[in-house]
Amino acid sequence: INASLERYGAKLGSDGRPILGMSAERLCEIVFDVSDKCLVVPAHVWTPWFGMYGSKSGFDSLEECFGKFSDRIYAIETGLSSDPPMNWRLKELDSRSIVSFSDAHSPPNLGREATVFELRQLSYQSFFEAVQKSSVLLPEGENRIVYTIEFFPEEGKYHYDGHRGCGIRCAPRETQQHQGVCPSCRKRLTVGVMSRVEEIADRPEGYNPQSRPPFKRLVPLPEIIADALGVGKKTKAVAAEYESLLAAGGSEFSILLRLPEETIRSIARPIIAEGIIRVRREDLEIIPGFDGEYGIISIFSDAEQKEGKEQKRLF
Repeated sequence: INASLERYGAKLGSDGRPILGMSAERLCEIVFDVSDKCLVVPAHVWTPWFGMYGSKSGFDSLEECFGKFSDRIYAIETGLSSDPPMNWRLKELDSRSIVSFSDAHSPPNLGREATVFELRQLSYQSFFEAVQKSSVLLPEGENRIVYTIEFFPEEGKYHYDGHRGCGIRCAPRETQQHQGVCPSCRKRLTVGVMSRVEEIADRPEGYNPQSRPPFKRLVPLPEIIADALGVGKKTKAVAAEYESLLAAGGSEFSILLRLPEETIRSIARPIIAEGIIRVRREDLEIIPGFDGEYGIISIFSDAEQKEGKEQKRLF
């Protein structure tokens, strides 16, 4: 694939993001010419600037984007600013798998979103079949998607509309009231994911098909620790607690998803254990992201964070 794309002038090593001077349909033609078992999956489909459904992409459907190859697009990727329920609202995605993956631009972010597969054998063919067929929840023993792991979409940096330069954040209804114009500087607002979903969805909010693979929403463990201690997530205090928890509990996914609550409470200081459990229960306060600004998730109040700092001194 890389060799074929480079022959057509694609710049694949510029900054970790391939730069392609071609249409999506032409890309598919080149990729599928390599092998009919290749997969093309549009990523972060709702991101305004570069997502397929994004407000600035120019495409309202898979067919508009991929043309004659649209029936060979077997999956879409949610991105940070959307989750499966938002994508279930589009009927054209009923026959497509919904997957979730993190970017690889910075190692600490690997795995913050993920897709859990069950495969008969660890092979590309099994993976291909799972993506191709998992638009519905398949029984055990099949190559299938079991569930996806998602950000809380509000934390994504394009969830709501807004204008970062003026600090203006708008829910879809507010954007309509402002006629898409920033009430401060009178420039056009950057339309985010929620407004775009409302614009092109053909199902109401809350639509919940029973046949789809489920999903789980998580907050990365360093962010939970940072919020519990009331410090920045890149501080030495967070790094020390993070490494200590991994040593005691295994992988970050084990700690966030699988270990029993009593085990969590036995390996983590009380306020951090409480933070992990609150995230599992989705007991959070969230300020949605907008126009390139990440959303803010709060697990603890100021008073609870003060208690966390006191615990830090005790340990």
